[in-house]
Amino acid sequence: MHVALSFLAEQPLVLLFVLFCVGSALGGVRVADVTIGPAAVLFTAIAASALASAYDVKLAVPEVVGTLGLVLFTYTVGVIGGPTFFAALRGGWRPIVTVALTFTGVAAVAAGLGRLLGLPFPTIAGTFAGALTNTPALAAATERSGDAAATTVGYSIAYLFGVVGMLVATATVLRRRPASEATAAAAATALTNLTIRVERTDRPTVHDVVAGRSGEVVFSRVRHGEASPVLVADDDERLENGDLVTVVGPRDAVNAVAADLGHRSSHVLPADRRDLDFRRITLSRQVLAGRTVEDLDLGEQFGATVTRVRRGDVDMVASDDLVLLPGDRLRVIAPARRMKEVSTYLGDSERGLSDINPVGLALGLSLGVLLGTTHLPLPGGGVAIGAAGGTLLVGLVFGRLGRVGPLVTGLAHPAASTLSTFGMLAFLAYAGTRAGGSFTSAVTSGLGWRVAVLGVVLTALTATAVAVVGTVVHRIDPTRLAGLLGGAQTQPAVLAFANERTGFDTRVALGYALVYPAAMIVKIVLAQVLAGG
Repeated sequence: MHVALSFLAEQPLVLLFVLFCVGSALGGVRVADVTIGPAAVLFTAIAASALASAYDVKLAVPEVVGTLGLVLFTYTVGVIGGPTFFAALRGGWRPIVTVALTFTGVAAVAAGLGRLLGLPFPTIAGTFAGALTNTPALAAATERSGDAAATTVGYSIAYLFGVVGMLVATATVLRRRPASEATAAAAATALTNLTIRVERTDRPTVHDVVAGRSGEVVFSRVRHGEASPVLVADDDERLENGDLVTVVGPRDAVNAVAADLGHRSSHVLPADRRDLDFRRITLSRQVLAGRTVEDLDLGEQFGATVTRVRRGDVDMVASDDLVLLPGDRLRVIAPARRMKEVSTYLGDSERGLSDINPVGLALGLSLGVLLGTTHLPLPGGGVAIGAAGGTLLVGLVFGRLGRVGPLVTGLAHPAASTLSTFGMLAFLAYAGTRAGGSFTSAVTSGLGWRVAVLGVVLTALTATAVAVVGTVVHRIDPTRLAGLLGGAQTQPAVLAFANERTGFDTRVALGYALVYPAAMIVKIVLAQVLAGG
């Protein structure tokens, strides 16, 4: 054993990948239908480091690897969440404010109760991050305090109940959900298409109908008269009495359009592929990345249109102002003879799914790290948001913009997810090896139970406050509230649990995405404040 541990101590890269391998394998093991996920790498690193200390061997992942992992993780989280975050600010700010105020109150409790329990501020900050299961907050607290062992010990002890406690809270909230709601809700929010027989005589344009529905629906096809060909529905197309049109969007929105225009038709225009065809095409041309759907100008060039955009596992209505990212899969409706031209124009290469956009990535990381070193004057001396906070903020902005002049700032969703996972694992391995030497003594001493008590209180307080205020004040339905709890906890395991319980009702993902970026930022800032005492 001593020989093996000594070898790992001399080969830090081998150590890193062994921790990746063992931790990821353990993280995939299901216990009561729940997996611990990437956090298992942290616990594996702590265990390995503690075991090595017993043999007088010091295992350590290099600090530069941990820092690189940190900024990759927080930046890509920002890029992925940017479009949703800024859209959510316009219409869903109340839950965001609730979550921010909740965390502020929880941080105050952490400081007061932590000091009452005799814990140093770095450990309090780590416990706060662990109770709220937020790795970037741990990274920010570690960076601010300079004491990786103290913060990581607090984080690792509090983390387990942080996951389990929020899972229990989510299950409790979902018990209020009527059993019959799952199927109906999923059908109501998933995208669908409907062919409508127009009965209006005022000849509205397609644009007139779409403009009043905030981008919820798009028109894909129209047929004027039974013997006429099926055409792509242009914005300027006037709808005559007796026309058939196909509308794409959430079920409720599509049904509302049907009631407004006429009635559901027994005809199904998408089934007629003689004139128009449809297919999914991957956007891989860099010159088009970061543009909006309207900027593609497919109607003028090819007589085509885009009705849906699939990003990751989520289908979105292709509204004119939707910013497209590399790797997005576009549902294109076009004349059959021109589909190959459209495919060539958009790229349709698998490379679009994996392109990491090295120039945009490097610029975003550089600006984020520089922003993180900037001292912000605040009462009591001010604070620097650190590399974690800086890269997250720049990532949010870059993800929202998609493009600045000729520079593409976005990332393909698969590439961003891959970089995010790698970065998270690298940082967790680094943090775990830094804490392992002192973890055993901390757990077996009076420090262990005090951290555990503080962590349980913070998790329970967060779950209770978000659930009660969300239900009583904001009257959020249980399904969306379950997603909101996962987003507030920034915990993918809670999201996965809620998705599984609700049959992947899209309201879960919407609730999660609504508060996740804001929760991430607030936790990072508060963790740094706590770490600085």
